Amino acid sequence: MTYTLNLNGKIAIVTGASRKAGIGAAICHALADAGADIFFTHWSSYDRAMPWGEQINDQHVLKEELIRKGVRCEHCELDLARTDSVQNLLRQVSNTLGTPSILVNNAAYSTSTSFDKISEEELDLHYFINVRGTTLLSAAFAKGFTNGRGGRIINLTSGQSLGPMPGELAYAATKGAIEAMTVTLSAEVASKGITVNAVNPGPTDTGWINDELREQLKSRFGFGRIGNPEDIARLIRFLASDDAEWITGQIIHSEGGFKR
Repeated sequence: MTYTLNLNGKIAIVTGASRKAGIGAAICHALADAGADIFFTHWSSYDRAMPWGEQINDQHVLKEELIRKGVRCEHCELDLARTDSVQNLLRQVSNTLGTPSILVNNAAYSTSTSFDKISEEELDLHYFINVRGTTLLSAAFAKGFTNGRGGRIINLTSGQSLGPMPGELAYAATKGAIEAMTVTLSAEVASKGITVNAVNPGPTDTGWINDELREQLKSRFGFGRIGNPEDIARLIRFLASDDAEWITGQIIHSEGGFKR
């Protein structure tokens, strides 16, 4: 038997790929390296409000880099809090590339929310993106998948079930819900030939880690380094492949032996 990570002919949706240094961009590269056509999304207003700021050119550069790999690539602005976002996205993917067989739910909303400062507005924003958007997009993707086998839904989580995340109450609550959704959805869509898994990359150096924090974190990794986006992208490429068709309903903690 021959094993391969060949994704030729597959169409993948990757949400939340706005920055070249981010996990989303690394996932796009990994899937494209295996031959998949890519449709990625980004959300400029969110990036503008974050410490890293908006990187407008990154989206265009990413598209050009992926096309140079010999695959097709399209992208769009997507605010998953909008009620029409899911159908608009799937319509664009279908019109430009075709019917997708891989969905990577990487987009997330995260701000500091301790118990004494959390507000209804902040909790709602976390819920709209992290729970509602991810769940509805996954459901719509599954409804439209008719190939009978080879469908893949891969969610990103952050190890909320492994320990507390002080100061991240809304994020922990909403991203933790993704783990429960993953397990239940995997049972519902298995008959359609779709696997559903979630991956936790642990602390990953995507530009948010300063030198002081980097030194603090390094000692907590058995390999003496912090995870990088390519580490998780390789795992997602495997889960997207035919070799992973017997893996479903799993929460995979791929975080280099990180000690909490």
